[in-house]
Amino acid sequence: MIEATNPYGLGLEQDSNRLAEPNPLWPHAFAQEADRIRTALGDKALAIEHYGSTSVPGLRAKPIIDLQIGVADINHGLLFIEPMARIGYDYAGDQGIPEHHIFGKGRARTVLAHVVVYQGDQWIRCLRFRDRLRSDANLRRAYQALKQRLSGDPALSRAAYTEGKSSFIRHASEPP
Repeated sequence: MIEATNPYGLGLEQDSNRLAEPNPLWPHAFAQEADRIRTALGDKALAIEHYGSTSVPGLRAKPIIDLQIGVADINHGLLFIEPMARIGYDYAGDQGIPEHHIFGKGRARTVLAHVVVYQGDQWIRCLRFRDRLRSDANLRRAYQALKQRLSGDPALSRAAYTEGKSSFIRHASEPP
């Protein structure tokens, strides 16, 4: 189980935008958590993918594992409230992101799980962005510079930090 005091260095307070140095153990933390989620959700979870900055080797990141849970129907996300609660997640609604159900783990967040339609637009865009960051060093450097600038502004809320990255992410995740 991932906890704030662990070898993965995960855990971020709700109002913080702190970036952590890359940890080569983050993929292991994801795999461990994905196994727990698969066991809890069964076959309604069609796939689970690690995305976000902790999935990109060498990239500084907020110390929170972002993962996607793919479902056939977005309404299946509502069926996950109870089983996710049993393994330590609280349901956060869609947080203003259409076609998402978001679950957070820990008071100081260690994992954010986004339930989206498997192979739908949200699924594909997030994985395309992750894959481009992994393969393009210039894109990775530009993204890290943007994140460092945004996280260095103590006046920015977590929502404003995320919004400050949205145009960059949208542009970088466009189809070829």
